[in-house]
Amino acid sequence: MEEKLSVNHLLGIKNINQNDIKLIFKTADNFKTVINRSIKRVPSLRDITVANIFFENSTRTRVSFELAEKRLSADIVNFSSTSSSVSKGETLIDTVNNILAMKVDMVVMRHPAPGAAVFLAKNTNTQVINAGDGTHEHPTQALLDAYSIKEKLGDVKGKKIAIIGDILHSRVAISNILCLKKLGAEVMVCGPATLIPKYIGSMGVKIEYNLQNALKWCDVANMLRIQLERQDIKYFPSLREYTMQYGINLQTLQNLEKEIVIMHPGPINRGVEITSDVADHNQSIILNQVENGVAIRMAVLYLLAMKKTENVKN
Repeated sequence: MEEKLSVNHLLGIKNINQNDIKLIFKTADNFKTVINRSIKRVPSLRDITVANIFFENSTRTRVSFELAEKRLSADIVNFSSTSSSVSKGETLIDTVNNILAMKVDMVVMRHPAPGAAVFLAKNTNTQVINAGDGTHEHPTQALLDAYSIKEKLGDVKGKKIAIIGDILHSRVAISNILCLKKLGAEVMVCGPATLIPKYIGSMGVKIEYNLQNALKWCDVANMLRIQLERQDIKYFPSLREYTMQYGINLQTLQNLEKEIVIMHPGPINRGVEITSDVADHNQSIILNQVENGVAIRMAVLYLLAMKKTENVKN
C-alpha cells in the first residue's frame, strides 16, 4: 500500500509527524534524480492548478516553488501583493473569494499575519501550503534544511544543530526547531539576549549567548540574517557590533578544532552574519540547500495532490 501524508495541508511543522517528514524526504530523493537529468519535467501534477499568492516580498521561496510546480507540469497562477495599506483581514477575505472563483486546486501562500495559512485552509476547499506566515512558521524551509543536513551527515538524529542570529523574528528558526526535534537532533539557539524570545526554552532547546561556545558545541551552524524589516526598535547597538559578536569569518572557522557544517536559509547579508569566504567555503552547504529546496517542494506538492486524489475517491 502506497504511503500517504497524515495531513491535507502543509500549514506548519507542528501539524505533521515524523513519518510525514520521512515520506517527504524519501519522495524528494526520487525528485532529485528528476531535476538532475536532461529532461527535468514529469507529468505528476498535470491538470492541477496551483496559485502562488505572496503578500510579502520573496525571491528564493517563490522562484523555488514555481520551479517545483513547472517540473511537475502544474498549471500556475501567480499573485503578488506587497500593499501594506490594506488591512490583513480584508486582504485574506479577498484572497479566499478569488480562490473560490478560480477553482484553484492548491495554494502556496506567504502572508505577514501569523495563522493566515490556517485561516485560508479553514475557509476554502483548496489545499494550502504555508510559504511563511509572519514570524510563525516556514515549514518547507525547515524541511529542506533538515534534508540537507541528512544528505551531508547521513542522519539528523543525534546531531547537534546551532541556530544563530535573530531568533526572535525568525519563522525559519521556529520551524527548524520543531522539525529537528522531531527527527531526534539536539538544538541550540544562540544570539544576543534581546533577540532570543523568552518562551524558546519551553521548546526543548539549549540557549547560548556566546558564539564561540555554540560553535564548539555544534556539528552544524545554521546562520540567520538580522531581519531589520521586522524590527521596530533597536535590539543591539549597531550592525558592526553585532558582526563582531555573532558574525562568522574564515578565521573563526579555522580556529575551531573540528569541521562544522555552515548553513544559511538566505538571503545572506554578506559581511554581517557570515563573510563571503565562509559562505563560499567547502564546509558551506548553502547552494545544496537551494537545490534541495526545489526537490522538497516538489515532494510536498506531489504528496498533497495524491492525498487529495485519495480523498476524492473516498
